[in-house]
Amino acid sequence: MEVQIFGVKKSADTRKALRFFSERRIKTHFVDFAERPASPSELRRFAQRYGVDALIDRASRPFASLGMRHAAISEERWLDKLAEEPLMLRMPLVREIGPGAKGLTIGLAEEEWRQWTTT
Repeated sequence: MEVQIFGVKKSADTRKALRFFSERRIKTHFVDFAERPASPSELRRFAQRYGVDALIDRASRPFASLGMRHAAISEERWLDKLAEEPLMLRMPLVREIGPGAKGLTIGLAEEEWRQWTTT
């Protein structure tokens, strides 16, 4: 089993996810949004399962400072905006990789990750 974790190193939840999989000796591929921005196509995978609204961290500082509280924009535009401003994302974004992998989570989801590691 391998997982891909998207986030930023300064996010506590991202660090918890990295530690969770590291403690279980599960190979991780970490994508730091501070070094490599997310592409809308990467975000679309998560949006298709959970909806664009689940990706948005409405409590984040960038969300408030950019005045997004009352923004009425399309889902496609939201994906572009989130790719431009990754600190507005709920982190970490975690996906299982490999043959038959279907696991996908947004935010801290240790219970679901435990299910992945026991199957």
